[in-house]
Amino acid sequence: MRKTVFALSAATCALVMPTFAYAQDEAAEAAEDEVEIVVTAQGRSQLLSDVPVAISAVNAETLQNSGANDIRQLNQVAPSLLVSSTGTEANGSARIRGIGTVGDNPGLESSVPVFIDGVYRSRSGIGLNELGEIDRVEVQRGPQGTLGGRNSSAGLISIYSKKPEFTFGGSGELTYGNYDFMRAASSITGPISEQIAFRVDGVYVKRDGFYRDDTNGRDVNNRDRYFLRGQLLIEPSDDLSIRLIADYTSRKEECCAATYVDGTVNPYIGNLNNLATPLNNPAANNIINVLRDLGQPLSSFSQGYGRKISNSPNRVFTGETKDYGFSGQIDYDFGGAKLTSITAYREYRSSQASDTDYGEVDILYRAPSDDAYRQFHTFTQELRLQGEAFGGTLDWLAGGFYANEKLTVRDNLRFGNQYGRFATCRIISGGGLAGLYSPTNPSCVAPVVGPATLAGATGTSGADIVAAFTALDSLNDLGSTFENYFQNGTNWALFTHNIIHITDTLDLTLGLRYTSDKKKFAATFGNDNTRCTTVQGLVTDDLTTTTAGTPAQIATARALAGALIGLACQGNSTAELNGVSINDRRSEDEFTGTAILSWKATDDLLLYGSFARGYKAGGFNLDRSALKSPITTFAAVGGAQAVVGNLQFDPELVDSYELGAKYATGPFSLSLSAFRSDFSNFQLNTFNGAVYIVQTVNGCSNDLGGADRDSSNATGACAASDVGYGVRAEGFELEASLVPARNFRMAAGLTYANTSYRSNLVGNKSGAPLDAVLRKLPGDNLSNAPELVATSSLTWTPEIGGSGLTGLFYIDGRLTGDYNTGSDLFPQKEQDGYAIFNARIGIRGPDEAWSLELWGQNIFNQDYAQVAFNTPFQAGGASAQFTDPQFPGGRQLFSHFLAEPRTYGITLRGKF
Repeated sequence: MRKTVFALSAATCALVMPTFAYAQDEAAEAAEDEVEIVVTAQGRSQLLSDVPVAISAVNAETLQNSGANDIRQLNQVAPSLLVSSTGTEANGSARIRGIGTVGDNPGLESSVPVFIDGVYRSRSGIGLNELGEIDRVEVQRGPQGTLGGRNSSAGLISIYSKKPEFTFGGSGELTYGNYDFMRAASSITGPISEQIAFRVDGVYVKRDGFYRDDTNGRDVNNRDRYFLRGQLLIEPSDDLSIRLIADYTSRKEECCAATYVDGTVNPYIGNLNNLATPLNNPAANNIINVLRDLGQPLSSFSQGYGRKISNSPNRVFTGETKDYGFSGQIDYDFGGAKLTSITAYREYRSSQASDTDYGEVDILYRAPSDDAYRQFHTFTQELRLQGEAFGGTLDWLAGGFYANEKLTVRDNLRFGNQYGRFATCRIISGGGLAGLYSPTNPSCVAPVVGPATLAGATGTSGADIVAAFTALDSLNDLGSTFENYFQNGTNWALFTHNIIHITDTLDLTLGLRYTSDKKKFAATFGNDNTRCTTVQGLVTDDLTTTTAGTPAQIATARALAGALIGLACQGNSTAELNGVSINDRRSEDEFTGTAILSWKATDDLLLYGSFARGYKAGGFNLDRSALKSPITTFAAVGGAQAVVGNLQFDPELVDSYELGAKYATGPFSLSLSAFRSDFSNFQLNTFNGAVYIVQTVNGCSNDLGGADRDSSNATGACAASDVGYGVRAEGFELEASLVPARNFRMAAGLTYANTSYRSNLVGNKSGAPLDAVLRKLPGDNLSNAPELVATSSLTWTPEIGGSGLTGLFYIDGRLTGDYNTGSDLFPQKEQDGYAIFNARIGIRGPDEAWSLELWGQNIFNQDYAQVAFNTPFQAGGASAQFTDPQFPGGRQLFSHFLAEPRTYGITLRGKF
């Protein structure tokens, strides 16, 4: 890690320092042309250097040069931001200062929401769409709990498209690259009349996938999408402006495949991917034998960063997304005050099939149909009134926000055609019964002697145990016939944001917001997994004291009974749920706000200190597995409705403190901020290899004596009065830009963020123990939260002769320190630090009327994982060797979603 820290620091200094001398000679010339970005982070148009908040602003030129067509490429130019996608691009995750929403569960709102033209988008993954012609992007860091739109606990991303113009013009782009990448984009704008202007943008993208599925003969993680946006700008007078926007996005693509993690990628994998020879060898992994014997090539367990995937026959990752809507923004100047109204309606629907086990053995899948999708219908209304009072001493703003979000999630997750044999072999191979292992025979045991031995080993429970094995062995292509989740959320808020000019150079900003959030939840289930109920009926008594036999027989019977029920009813996939409906509701109210004291020490230097209170709403875990343990029947807990409260989770709260300085002289700007943010009820979504666990994480002021770090779900409790924040993010950020000459620009950023859990953790605000799967969290950094990140970019556009031609030379880089990609922080999910560089070179005509550019993304073909995860259901038998601290996942296999490889191509642009 020290080498990584040194490299990050040296790279940033090497980029910035040598140019200071050069700047002395030509800064004056550059200052004449340098125009600072205007942002609206505080609900008003202000110069970036005058805004006393931490914000990164990226203009259209930088976006174009970096190749940013969606928010993912913002990673290269915003060091505190990390955007990644996992099992579906429908719900990608954005993190700021190491804080973000983990996983694909749509019941969790985004810690870093996306706004496009002032309109809240229901989940940040929507920003992974094409964006069209963009004016700028603002990345606000830290909690946003005062102004319009939804609350956010970590920051927000605001995207602003180019407005219609009253001068006729247009632009176009044709791009071709490797992986048969094709992109065509065009935009046209102009007047309809003296008072009405229009703009139309269109983008079409197609690309082969960078994963190869030889089993089914296709590429995966491809691109096939188009985007259309139309705008009208109506300005009947100098006081009134109306902007109408309608857009439509369509995507029909296959996403997202994964490969197994091996020892070349992560040394903690050790011999997890090795055959167990003999089968009960504690130094290897029996699950490898099972998968091999059922058809998985051994070579797949050494995939590492390879792009060849192993898929079950006829299982696909087909996904289809439709995202469309319209908005209307009205700005009216009354003279003494200005009114802004933004009204919007959005619909978003994304369906996603998957080979959910990510291997050739058919264990788990989602079929490509209308039975697996998520859909949002969102209406939002924002009103702001802003003006001045007391002779300009008070710059006041008041407003309100309303949102109604209707969320529908439909799922059809089913066991595959080989699940039953896989499940029985998993049991037989992993313990003292390994001598019976016979994967080609029923119940995965040798004929005659196998069933007899099972019966004899379990005493009077023998007949039931053998029958249960038979039932489990035939659990194929069963599971959910449908799962429908409905959530109707209403959120409204009143807010005020006021800047008091105490003196000409000293300002006090005070903001306050009241938010009311209500959610109604309902779910209905269909399930044809009668094998679960059969197994439950056969062996439930064997989990209790009614079992008879010798102590050894009783112990064996109980262990097998638990394993049989657990695998037969995995994730609460059971016919007990067939026809069941549940419902619930929750309501919460929060006050949030901010206070900022800022001082303009000189015309070029701004100093500020701030406090902000942020909030992210609670909600429901949209996953049946969270209702109860699969070992327990629904009848035993009083039915599904009796445990529906287990799906709820509390709101996330944050108190944040910041000190900052901004210095801007025109050709040179520098901003520095130091921050500390404490999060209570931090919402965490974790996949443990079988089910998703949503838990709020808090800290205890008392020493738990390591009880939060053991393998028990019953230890580590804390008195509610001693419960406090569970996550702290603290560090500093530096961003600098320098334009020493008219045709030369450079920028650099450095973020140090120690975003970590407290040393003593509990699972909720009542002080209940932390779930055992999270036992690696106390005192460690959060997932996807590198401590150090440095970004840099250079742009040089020299004149070529006297004909008006110019060149283009651009390069940007992002250097990232080590971090863990898994929310449970298992060491097998560690990612070493890496560097990503993009570059572009080209020639441009007079007034940039045309350009021809060669470009490359990830030009050094750096391999790294976006997220590593427990490969579903693929955990071998327990062994003393595979225990903490090195192997907290036992014999669990791991897979990862890889980032994109090197891409390159050529782009032709034109405009008039």
